[in-house]
Amino acid sequence: MVQCKWMYVLALPGILYFILFKFVPLWGLMIAFKEYNPFQGFWGSRWIGFTNFTDLFSSQIFYLMLRNTFAVNIFSIIFMFPLPILLALMLNEVRHEAFKRINQSIVYLPHFLSWVVVASMTFFMLSTDVGLINKLFSAVGIGPVSFLSNPDYFWGLLTAQSMWKEVGWGTIIFLAAMAGVDPQQYEAAVIDGASRMKQIWHVTLPAIRPTIIILLILRLGHMADVGFEQILLMNNPLVTSVSQVFDTYAYTIGILGGKVSVGVTVGMFKGVVGLVLVMISNYAVKKLGQEGIY
Repeated sequence: MVQCKWMYVLALPGILYFILFKFVPLWGLMIAFKEYNPFQGFWGSRWIGFTNFTDLFSSQIFYLMLRNTFAVNIFSIIFMFPLPILLALMLNEVRHEAFKRINQSIVYLPHFLSWVVVASMTFFMLSTDVGLINKLFSAVGIGPVSFLSNPDYFWGLLTAQSMWKEVGWGTIIFLAAMAGVDPQQYEAAVIDGASRMKQIWHVTLPAIRPTIIILLILRLGHMADVGFEQILLMNNPLVTSVSQVFDTYAYTIGILGGKVSVGVTVGMFKGVVGLVLVMISNYAVKKLGQEGIY
């Protein structure tokens, strides 16, 4: 243990971060069991047990929020999760280092844009009055399409935004995993006559499979989370039926409405759902003979 003392010193900032910002605030979960009043304070607020939870589950929009939240995340897993893997495989096959670094920089750049900028760009491209796409449609005789106000397009629009913004950044971990693949495995595959596609399928993908599984399990743990800022910026009264999620509900009721206990209740429910999904997915992965996260 003494021999690894510098490793503990390097890990200390991360440990302190989790203690201060993840574990210490857990006492605030008790607000979910109180009728919290800022003027009475935490200890002076009335204890009401599970009333906030029963009110949440019996709410008319609870199942609407559950459907919308899971739908957005399912779209993300189906269309968004595989893309960083595919892009990382493509970048890994580039042999010209300068060209590879330039392309990596280009696909990373959207990650550093705020959602305000992304939402503004989306409005500029897709709005019915000033949208570039609708202007092109009008030029060829096609009427304007209400991309931003049609509920049928909302989930796909969110997914497309996330794909454009985050797919490049998501390749970093997979490229790091591919860098750790033993070159001798590729040499053996070449000797056996394997093509580049077969090398990817039989060498690269099996080598990064543990990374893919771990990230997928962690992603499933966030099934009750949706990008709050993204939805808040893209929301409008015409798409409320598909845009109302737990995060926006907690913001509207908990912060704007002053019902802090309801907001904490929603957050606690999301945390429990995430924990259950992580445990179930980890158990399923182990049953399939793969390594889980614990």
